[in-house]
Amino acid sequence: MTETPDLSGRYALVTGASRGIGRSAAKKLAAAGAHVIALARTQGALEELDDEIKAAGGKASLIATDITDAAAMNQLAPALQERFGRLDIFIANAGVLGDLCPVTDIDKKTWDSTLGVNFVANWQLTALLDPLFRQSDAARLVYLTTGTTTSHKPFWGAYTVSKAALEAMALTYANEVAQTPIRVNLLNPGGTRTQMRAKAMPGEDPETLPHPDEVAELIVEMAAPSFTDNGTLINFREWRASR
Repeated sequence: MTETPDLSGRYALVTGASRGIGRSAAKKLAAAGAHVIALARTQGALEELDDEIKAAGGKASLIATDITDAAAMNQLAPALQERFGRLDIFIANAGVLGDLCPVTDIDKKTWDSTLGVNFVANWQLTALLDPLFRQSDAARLVYLTTGTTTSHKPFWGAYTVSKAALEAMALTYANEVAQTPIRVNLLNPGGTRTQMRAKAMPGEDPETLPHPDEVAELIVEMAAPSFTDNGTLINFREWRASR
């Protein structure tokens, strides 16, 4: 078992932090010493997360908002700049499944909402937070993606297209910041025991899937200054098999 990185004194923004992989990542990052800035839509779930983190001796700040709220996101960067001065870790986890149906049956509202959360909001956040990443001595950005961007699984069109756009954006940004201390990588968790997975695969036994806590262990590793990959897509199952 690899020793958990020491993230003491580092500031970590986690989106979609109220449940699933985001929640587990927030708790694991806090346990490793990071001050977690947990962003999600649900105030109550964030407060429960905050209680758990603080009960374990960790530090957290809560932001109850929607990442597709452009006005709120425009206010976020100045607020973080004033309070923290920099961002060391960004876990771009928030995402939606969209409707599972043939590409030709996807309505425009679904296209817009799925791309809006999974791609456009992450692009906007990246652009707004870039000055904060550049204030860090070793900013580490992790964008969560999916294996369907290469398998092109039938009926997963909206989700797949939105994540493919996210991948292209993140990898382009990785090349643009290659000469800086910023490192940008992608993580494909694969099937995980989350509500989104249950919605997509209702007949599946969740006990056969990895728990989000297991994926969060990899996220902590990717968030550490010692993790120097840039522009890499890491598959959780391959990582776990190599341990």
